[in-house]
Order: sequence, then C-alpha cells, then structure tokens
Amino acid sequence: MKPAAWMLMLIVLVLVPVHAGSIRDKDACEQVKKKIRVIESKMRGGYSASQGIRYEAQLRELKEKRYKLCR
Repeated sequence: MKPAAWMLMLIVLVLVPVHAGSIRDKDACEQVKKKIRVIESKMRGGYSASQGIRYEAQLRELKEKRYKLCR
C-alpha cells in the first residue's frame, strides 16, 4: 500500500470515533441543559423549604454534569 493510502486510513480510524463521541456528548449536554431549565422553571413557580433543598441539590449535580459535558 502507498504511504498516502496508509495516512488516509489512519486519519479515518482516528477521526471517526472522536466525531461519534462528540455527537453523543452534544446530545447528553442538551439533555442536561433541558433538565436544568425544567427545575429552574419549577422553582419560579414557588416551592416549600424541603422542595427547595431538593431542587438546589439537583441543580448542583446537573450543573457539574453540564460543566463536564458542554465544553
């Protein structure tokens, strides 16, 4: 096989998995953002003290996930 063919095959093998992973990360990122918006919407509607504690804990976890996924 010619060197150019080897180089092309190497590029394809390296880039395809990276691209597929970034698509999954993008989808996961959008899901996390959607969950954050839902909780923030619920919080604008009013909540009890115990609900507020749960909402804040959920938001904290989701925002950590967003930080990791949405770069």
